[in-house]
Amino acid sequence: FFFFKNVKRRKIIMLWMWIWFGIAVALLIVELATTELVAVWFSAAALVLGVIAAIFPTLDIVWQVLIFVVLSAALVAATRPLVKKLMKRGKNRETNLELIVNHKALVVEEINNDMEQGAVKINGLVWNARSENGETIVKDTLVVVKNIQGNKAIVQTIEK
Repeated sequence: FFFFKNVKRRKIIMLWMWIWFGIAVALLIVELATTELVAVWFSAAALVLGVIAAIFPTLDIVWQVLIFVVLSAALVAATRPLVKKLMKRGKNRETNLELIVNHKALVVEEINNDMEQGAVKINGLVWNARSENGETIVKDTLVVVKNIQGNKAIVQTIEK
């Protein structure tokens, strides 16, 4: 009778290992579904707790939860500021579109907003163009790109 009681107890204890691994996977799925780093640290802590529960199967659940909370807090405190800084640095990079705004361009096809036609050459590339204020701009006029809307450059003639 004692042996069966012990086997049942071991199964229940080993169950906590699988529960922690399940929590880690669930939190990882939550992390993948979000755009911000929210659950990755908790997932890592749950994974470590699964390993701890496998190594120390008699560890009480109260201690497991306490270790999870402390480990999660330590991981967040140690890595989140660094990761946020790295993510912020990557967001400040200009795209090709942002590099075109406020640059000069040459009208290669008359710009007429009413007829929905016009093109400019910017840094060697031809873009569809529309005038910012609705004016017609003739070919070979020098303009400045004010904005990009979809695949069209919004331009304005350069005052002389």
